[in-house]
Parts: sequence; structure tokens; C-alpha cells
Amino acid sequence: MIGALAAWSMRRSSHLTLIFHRVLTARDPMSPGEPTAVWFDGLMSTLARRFEMIALDDAVQRAERGELHGRTLSVTFDDGYADNYEVALPILQRHGVPATFFIASGFLDGGRMWNDSIIETCRVLAPGEHESADAEIGTITLSDWDSRRQAAARLIKAWKHLPLEQRHERVARFSALADSLPDNLMMRTDQLRDMAATPGVTIGGHTVSHPILAALPAEQARAEITAGKQALEDKLQRELTLFAYPNGKQGPDYRVEHAQMVRDAGFQAAVATDWGTLSNTTDHFQIPRFTPWNANLDRFCVDLARCHHGLL
Repeated sequence: MIGALAAWSMRRSSHLTLIFHRVLTARDPMSPGEPTAVWFDGLMSTLARRFEMIALDDAVQRAERGELHGRTLSVTFDDGYADNYEVALPILQRHGVPATFFIASGFLDGGRMWNDSIIETCRVLAPGEHESADAEIGTITLSDWDSRRQAAARLIKAWKHLPLEQRHERVARFSALADSLPDNLMMRTDQLRDMAATPGVTIGGHTVSHPILAALPAEQARAEITAGKQALEDKLQRELTLFAYPNGKQGPDYRVEHAQMVRDAGFQAAVATDWGTLSNTTDHFQIPRFTPWNANLDRFCVDLARCHHGLL
């Protein structure tokens, strides 16, 4: 009986953390799964009525004190896209929802994520066959939106876990096929500073160049973690206490030694992308998160409630 009560109490103390990357003004045929402003607005409105929306650092502090209770939920964003500031932030403010934004410092002010270079290249290349810069893949054929999405997804999957320099070289060769690619996908420093000064917003570290830490030599991984933190702290003149592992799966993307590096860098907690919830006993350097999985908002909130009670 005591064991059953303890298990029930553990489920009751679980905290949910959602992860987003972008919120777009309208549906993008190259990324149809990304949330639109209308859908995100509806989600935040619904969640704010059904959950206690708290900042992630507040959730961590409650867990440290053993005081996670009730239906609590945090919202997080990864990478540092400009639409986080331009589209998502006004929606979050309208509904009084706090959020944490994990920023890869090296892409601010005109940079571009490597996967976006692939997506945007596949978007703008003329219909026909094109060299992929990968001998195993060979040529790719682009025609309609479906073929362009499939080609981008194939290249991203093939190159994601390559050594950083090799991945960079292949992306550079492939993206050179395009005449021009956008340079306004990521936030500018002035936008980041304005966001950081907004009540309810927390900024966290996300490395410099968003590498797969498990694919790097130890010292290079440590440098990515610490240099990213220092660059953001220099820009914002405040200490960063939260970190998000790039890609975020334990094993293929980061390992226990990387969690120790994050701790050594001075962070107080870190989030992954492994499925699960935060409880009073969770390792604060491996906090689970998940992405919304149901476009139907009512169904999604019911599933969240079941997840909170340990039923999913």
C-alpha cells in the first residue's frame, strides 16, 4: 500500500515541458509541421486555462525543494529563430505564458542553421536533377513540394551525425548551388536583448554552432558549451543558468560526460528531448521535454493531463 501511494504521489508531482523551434505566420510547404501563429495562439489560450504555466527555472527550483504539485507546464524554444521574437513572443505575452528560449549564439545576426541551408536550397533550386554533395546519395530530383521536402529530409538525416567539419563542408557545397539564401531566419542581437528584457522570458544556452556533442572530441564539446554561454552573457549582461542539448537525445546526441561539462560551465539545469516529465527526483541536467503531437487542441490537452498523471 505504501509503495502504491508513493507511486501515485510521484505521478502527481510530474511537470510537463513543451519544446518548440518555430512559430510561422502561415503554413510553409517546406515545413508543414511547424506551428502557425493561429494554432499556437489557440494552444497557449487552451493551456493557460487548464494548467499552471510556470517558467522552467521555477519548475526546477520547485523540484529542488520537493514542491512540484498540481498541473504545471513550461514552454521552451530552441535555436533562436527570429519568429520566436516576431510571432511567438506577442502571443505568449497576450496569454501571460512565461517561456525559455535556448539560443545557439553563433547564428545570431544573419547566421543560418545548417539544416535550414539544406531546406532553403531545396526550396529555391530549379526543377530537375542536382548533385547532392554526397557520393552515397548522388543526385536528387526536385519537382513539386513533396519531392523538395523529401530531398531535404534525406540530406538532413544523412548528415546530422557527421563530424562537424564534414557536415559543414557538405552543406556548404550543396547550398552553393543556390543563387542566394535568406539571412534573416535567426534573431538579431537587438531582438534578443529586447526579448530578454521582457517579463516572463528566460534565455538559456544552446552551444555556439549547434553541433552533435557526442560527435565532437571532448575539448571541442566543452568549448561549444562554455563559449556559447559566454557569448550570450556578454550580449545580455546577465548570467545564464539553463542549457539545452542540441538535438537532445541521450546516447546519439549527448552523453553523461556532456551533462558534467554543462554543470562545470556553471549552468544549474539542462533539458533534453527524450520523452518524459520532470519530477522531484529527476536529474536536473537531463530534464525531459516533448513536442505537441496532436493538432486537435482539446485532444492534446486531454492527453497532456493523462501524461501528467502517468497514464501515457
